[in-house]
Amino acid sequence: MKYTGPVYRPPFESNSLLLQVTVGCSHNACTFCTMYRDTPFQMESMEQIEHDLWEARQMYPAVRRIFLVNADPFVLDAAKLKEIASKINEILPEIETIAMYASVKNIMDKTDADLMELRALKINELNIGVESGLEELLQHLNKGVSLMETRTQLLRLKQAGIDFSVNIILGAAGAEKSLKNAIANSALINATEPYLIFVATMHVNPGSPLFNEVEAGTFVENTLGENIREEIEFLRRLNPQDIYFFGMHTSNVIPVQGFISEEKEAMLTELAAGMKDIDENYLNSRPEKGYEGRPILR
Repeated sequence: MKYTGPVYRPPFESNSLLLQVTVGCSHNACTFCTMYRDTPFQMESMEQIEHDLWEARQMYPAVRRIFLVNADPFVLDAAKLKEIASKINEILPEIETIAMYASVKNIMDKTDADLMELRALKINELNIGVESGLEELLQHLNKGVSLMETRTQLLRLKQAGIDFSVNIILGAAGAEKSLKNAIANSALINATEPYLIFVATMHVNPGSPLFNEVEAGTFVENTLGENIREEIEFLRRLNPQDIYFFGMHTSNVIPVQGFISEEKEAMLTELAAGMKDIDENYLNSRPEKGYEGRPILR
């Protein structure tokens, strides 16, 4: 199997076959991220994709789920995605789901008919880096889309029968707008109803434009306690829908997960109880962060 540069996948794709169809990120300009900054974007050849599929066929008696990498394979045009999905179905006919990262921008260039045809080929459960439902923050993070465009495209996926998860970043708006961000995030989720919310905490990568703002003092990061309170407010305002709240990223100090329709109150209780067990000085601090934003305990 061929992999080029850094390869990332959501934690809930740990049992999926990873198949490279693109390299790097087509946008590669978010102000907080440097994950693919040194990896030029390119498309993988169909010959290599087919070679990797046959290799997978020899290695595994059954492959139920594939996660296409790298950063946003859904950027490929509908015809190329159909070609790749058709080849997957041909070589691995037992496949049930072809998932991948996608951005809102990736959805915009596909027609409603394209989306329904891709769903028929088992493309489903797209993981979308929305990051926030706050208009001004989408611009600050340089996501390249407006809030209205985000809502419209997510609802187009739903209309086509494509399930999707949404990534939300706690603390992305900074300390001054933490509550405003929580309110906007809950409003977006309530309006679009993804099947899963993947919650992580802002980690400003050194070398990124946002890191320079932190260094200059123009962007003030949340304290550890403010991040937890933002998560509580976000979760509290979510409608009791059949959506899975996945707050298990390594950057989250108090990991919680469960269906909002059934376990919302239990998760809120767990977050509140977890805060009480943390020293107040630590809650009011901005601790050094390690791999993927994990707070380093001293």
